[in-house]
Amino acid sequence: MDKIFITNLRVRGILGIHDWERVTPREIIINATMFTDINTAAQTDEISDCVNYSDMAKKLRAHAESAARMTVEALANDLAKICLQEPKVVKVILRVDKPGAVPEADLVSVEVERAKKQA
Repeated sequence: MDKIFITNLRVRGILGIHDWERVTPREIIINATMFTDINTAAQTDEISDCVNYSDMAKKLRAHAESAARMTVEALANDLAKICLQEPKVVKVILRVDKPGAVPEADLVSVEVERAKKQA
């Protein structure tokens, strides 16, 4: 299976359970590994046969900036679902990093792995 990566997509959004986290948007870092078959796209060289990573990044950014989720877990799950709405994506590994969440650590992360159900 082929993979498409969006690495270190930096967005600003409300994310957290503390009152001070619910006021000011903070940096959120998104990493997505989308599993797909690129054979057709490689043959045709047509964007319509590709997973459009630019459009996907815009969708991920828009959701992360507007969702105002309480937990990193919920946001990661939301973003994985968005990736799987793309017909060509069959599986995704999605990680959300929250810098500064724990004073002693650079960041905390939640990574989820989701796949489309086989009919």
